[in-house]
Order: sequence, then C-alpha cells, then structure tokens
Amino acid sequence: MEPGRSRRYSPVMSPADFEPFALDLATAAAEVTLPGFRQELAVVDKGAAGAFDPVTAADRDAEAVLRRAIAARFPDHGVIGEEYGEDRPDADWVWVLDPIDGTRAYVSGLPLWTTLIALLHAGEPVLGVVAQPYLQEVFIGTTVGSRLVRPDHPDRALQTRSCPSLAHATVSTTDPALFAGEEAEAWRRVRAGARMSRLGCDAYAYAMVAAGQIDVVLESGLKLWDWAPHKPLIEGAGGLVCGWDSLSSADGRVLAMGDRGLRTGLLPLLRS
Repeated sequence: MEPGRSRRYSPVMSPADFEPFALDLATAAAEVTLPGFRQELAVVDKGAAGAFDPVTAADRDAEAVLRRAIAARFPDHGVIGEEYGEDRPDADWVWVLDPIDGTRAYVSGLPLWTTLIALLHAGEPVLGVVAQPYLQEVFIGTTVGSRLVRPDHPDRALQTRSCPSLAHATVSTTDPALFAGEEAEAWRRVRAGARMSRLGCDAYAYAMVAAGQIDVVLESGLKLWDWAPHKPLIEGAGGLVCGWDSLSSADGRVLAMGDRGLRTGLLPLLRS
C-alpha cells in the first residue's frame, strides 16, 4: 500500500492525527533501506577533504520515496530533506526527512542507524519518528505522548526516567572527535561528572532517552533533520530537548535529557 493511500484526513488536524501516515512513511523507508543493509554497497563521499561523509543510493532512494508519498497525500505540505533540500519550507506543515541517519553505521553493518522523520507546524517540531528497521522498532511521539511500535507487540508508552543529578546519569554523544575547542572541553566536563558514557549511537541514543535508558545526549553541528524528530519524541515522554545556551536548538548545539531537572546542573558545565 502506498503510504497513507487508504486514509482520509480532515482539513483541521492535530499532530497526533498524522501519526498513522508517519508510521507508513517509516515502513516505506524501511522497504528501501533494509535490502542494502549488510550488503556490498557503493558509497560516495560527500564530505570535505579529510572529513568522510558517506552517502549511498539507499539514502537517496528512500528520501525520494518519502517525498513522493507526501506529495501524493498532502500536496500543500512542505518538505526539507538531507538529500534533496527544501520544497516549500515556509508551508504551514513541513516534513523533515533524514532517510538514513548514521550512514557510517549503515555501511559498517551496525544496527544503530535510523530513519528520522519530523513534522513541523508553524516552524515548530510537533511530531517525531526514530525508526530502526533492522530491530523492527519505531519510536514515535507528539506532545500527547510517545510510544514504541513493534510488529506483533502491543504499543508501549515511553517514559523518560528520573535522574537526580549528573553523577547518576548515563551520557552519550556520537563521537567526541566532532567537538572542537571549547565545545570539546564542555563535553569532557560533562563526561567527567557522569556515572557512565556511551558513544557511537547516532540518533538511536535519543530514542533511548525517550525510553528511559539514557539520561543525556550532547551534540553540536546538527542540522534541522538531525534534531527536529527528537524534540517531540523526548518531550512527549517527559524529557526536554533544548540548546546549550537557551531553549532553542536552532544553532545545532543540542542538549537532550530525560529528567528536565538535569539542565540546571549541566548549563554551568557547558558555559564554563
């Protein structure tokens, strides 16, 4: 079934009304990405010299499938995607797509890559999806709440966990080498104060914040498609996604936490 084809939508909708279509999009992306996983792939380096940034045909083909599905069901909606750029980014409703977040993991055979989907309303993320097709997990959330969707299992509500202080926290970032200068020092301070750190999880770490398994994710240099899906997912589960200096993540410096109270102790470490 083409994503969303059998469903009808009213002109006035809430973010939660789009969840069935968003789940269809995740399924459509998986049908493109899974066949290439742990297979021999042609990899193109789109990064600058000395900064390997891989992309595969699966990245591009999956985003193309999602864009066609959105255009067919919601022709007045905008789309912003990592592979094909912007189409009506000022629309009232805008879909944000990262077909394979963690392409390095994808081409290395590690099941930590994800498909990221967000829906913006009036410029704000209101629905988020983090899907890991190989593990058959789709984490989806809005301000109404977040849940884990798996085949042949009842949906499970997601809830972040209480964490009284950084000393009790598990913290994560994709790769400390991506930090430079004062940002690297900030990460070292946060890591030194935490109970434990986990590295290399890409966007899957944010899903684990929503699921109550990880307490803090700290990253910088993120694009809209890297962080927008996580804000409604984590906040729908009781957490917070914000910037290092303010509640806005628009500058790409993202702080995600399961316990909102952690922010008070983290901000001095990020600003020192």
